[in-house]
Amino acid sequence: VAQHFLVSYHIESTDEVKQSVVNTMGTFQDIVAEKCVEYFERYRRRTFVTPKSYLSFIGGYKAIYKEKFANVGSLSERMRTGLAKLMEAEVSVNQLSKELVMKEKDLAVASKKADEVLLEVTMKAQAAEKVKMQVQKVKDKAQAIVDDIAIDKAAAEEKLEAARPALEEAEAALQ
Repeated sequence: VAQHFLVSYHIESTDEVKQSVVNTMGTFQDIVAEKCVEYFERYRRRTFVTPKSYLSFIGGYKAIYKEKFANVGSLSERMRTGLAKLMEAEVSVNQLSKELVMKEKDLAVASKKADEVLLEVTMKAQAAEKVKMQVQKVKDKAQAIVDDIAIDKAAAEEKLEAARPALEEAEAALQ
């Protein structure tokens, strides 16, 4: 009977395993029939194993198998999705690693250029500082000359002021 009802039912297994399931169901039916006889001998009450109860057992097996198969299918699909995402992530990581290597090379070149520019700026700053110091020396010398001229001018103006009354007397005497 189980053979008839399970032959068209899809079970994800080999034919040998499917035949073992059919045989096992028959064995369970026989064990239940034996237990019914033992129950009668022990309690003197009759219980029967009917074809309907056997068909109900087969139907229950089918329902449980269908539920578990769907559950395993769902888990399998989730695993496939997870694996696909992991493979995508691996591809992304590999691509980002390649980009990182290229960026590190670019960074090294940029860093080298920045070091060269910094060195050049430092050298120009030192040269500018030397020029500034030379200009400051020239400025200090010029300021010293200006200060000396200012002192000489003040002394000359003082002498001019001292000689002015004599100049005015001489001008008045002429003319």
